[in-house]
Amino acid sequence: MARNKEALLLLLDVGPSMHPALSEIEKVCSMLVHKKLIYSKYDEVGIVLFGTEVLDAVIVGMDVLVKKFGVTNKGKKRVCLITNAQCQIKESDEGTKEEQVTTIAKQMTAHGIKMESIIMRGKLSQDANKGIMDENDRLLNIFSKETSTRLLYVENPISLFGALRTRNIALVTVFRGHLEISPKLSIKVMVYKKTTEEKFPSMKKYSDKAPPNDKFAKHEVKIDYEHKSSKDPDKVVPPDQRIKGYPYGPQIVPISSAEWEAVKFKPEKGVKLMGFTDSSNVFRHHYMKDVYVFLPEPGNTRAMIAVSAVARAMKEMNKVAIVRCVWRQGQANVVIGVLTPNLSDKENIPDSFYLNVLPFAEDVREFQFPSFTNFPASWQPNGQQLEAAANLIKTLDLAPHGQEEVLLPDFTPNPVLERFYRYLELKSKDPDVAVPPLDGTLKKITEPDTDLLLQNKSEIDSFCRSFELKGNPLKKSRRLLGGKRSFSNDEEVKGNITAQPANLTGNASVNVGKIGDLTPVQYFEALISRRDSPDWVVKAINEMKNKIFDLVEDSHEGDNYPKALECLVALRKGCILEQEPEQFNDFLKHLWNFCQEKNLPSFCEYLASKELTLISKTEAIDSENTDDKARKGFLVKSEPKVD
Repeated sequence: MARNKEALLLLLDVGPSMHPALSEIEKVCSMLVHKKLIYSKYDEVGIVLFGTEVLDAVIVGMDVLVKKFGVTNKGKKRVCLITNAQCQIKESDEGTKEEQVTTIAKQMTAHGIKMESIIMRGKLSQDANKGIMDENDRLLNIFSKETSTRLLYVENPISLFGALRTRNIALVTVFRGHLEISPKLSIKVMVYKKTTEEKFPSMKKYSDKAPPNDKFAKHEVKIDYEHKSSKDPDKVVPPDQRIKGYPYGPQIVPISSAEWEAVKFKPEKGVKLMGFTDSSNVFRHHYMKDVYVFLPEPGNTRAMIAVSAVARAMKEMNKVAIVRCVWRQGQANVVIGVLTPNLSDKENIPDSFYLNVLPFAEDVREFQFPSFTNFPASWQPNGQQLEAAANLIKTLDLAPHGQEEVLLPDFTPNPVLERFYRYLELKSKDPDVAVPPLDGTLKKITEPDTDLLLQNKSEIDSFCRSFELKGNPLKKSRRLLGGKRSFSNDEEVKGNITAQPANLTGNASVNVGKIGDLTPVQYFEALISRRDSPDWVVKAINEMKNKIFDLVEDSHEGDNYPKALECLVALRKGCILEQEPEQFNDFLKHLWNFCQEKNLPSFCEYLASKELTLISKTEAIDSENTDDKARKGFLVKSEPKVD
């Protein structure tokens, strides 16, 4: 058997106590075969069904693999046992059950066979014997220790989907070398990826132009690109006459491949310790990309002791390490990351570190959001509301005391990928098949548990009653920036907050949707900060413009001028943050003309005293005004009065 080929034998318990779970087991096994066809089409899968005797089934499974592939250790041979371990194992003719299990495990190891066990528990029937289950768990744990394989317990179909590894990922090191503590001290380590996003399988272009009777046709599609001159479209530009150009302001700067190679940053390969810091200084939301694990070099006792000593000292002192990583020679980028100690509780697994990549300054997005402290006291949650929220959190806890946590990452499959695999299997059988509805098991991953919501309906209803919001009727007036104005007399619109009574099951949301009269600046900041649609920025800016128009025109002897100026300052700040400088600059000019046309020179004089200026290019790169032009070219000032 080839080294990269796997032989997987499924040992499935089909005894009476397993009947309620057989439909889900069938789905999982079917999904496993589907993924093998996509990712590992040369692997082999076998199935052994048994009713009661687990040990006999294990012996039969091992015998099948040995007879099929011989005693060679080449390739990968794996046995996966799926059972609830509720049936009693018969006594051994020779020695104790523990000795028999140890003997079988050593034989499996000698033949290069690994066995993982998935124990389905969940809600136990009245016939379940706790003593028998405990004994079986102890025997299966011996298998796990002797063969260094997994022993997993699952309580629901979702966990079963994640527990059975349907795709084997090759163990490939990202880095092999030294973790350099100082120029005179280094530890040999091996670095692997701990987590990485699973992508959709790559689609291939398929050509149907090959003769239908040609059995050796590959149906490949080859793509050739030609670069042609813009001046002479018929002339093909050869590679040696092409060069890349990069936009720099209004011009394109050409950079040849030789120049690009010379300007590339070429750091030295290696992992170097920069220093230590308190774990509280590294924020969880700064973690980027994938997670890596640092392990001491296998078989290197000194490396294991050194890693363990550093990791345990860091854990005791609540410290983390900041490291600089360059995985390969010639790598063009440098990674700055944080090492977190990972202490092992098993004798055969050494201590290690987890590495999370940290951002550089250019990677951080500092979005400013309005603080609740700026809102009036009537908008702050009261004691009754806080209590209702606390009760809601307690009742919807996904990890209740004494029970397995729901939706554990290790046992929760990606519903998007799983749905795709199922549809691909159906499509392979029938090209015209319709897309099926979402499977019930996958739906439990993407939607709240209906049973949990029903059990805690009183707490949810109490929370909804505590946060019921009502609309605040107000007049609606609109103004066109062209100077014309249209009124909607006595027209009433719903409140400043687009809200419905909170409904967790209906996925209702409470968001600021319009700028109100009481605190327009806070409303504007909340509205422009919304990220559920790109339209909110434009909406916030336009509504703030109209609000400023209303304040200026409806002012009596300048009583609204301070509030209008406050709104102008907020609009200016928002346009800078959102890189919309010309929105503010054009509006300020238009507002000046509007005040002149409406005979409101007092507001212009008020602005002149505050020295409000246009947004400059220094403040926002898209501005058309230099600092001097923004300050002097349009400094708001009143015209001299003519006696």
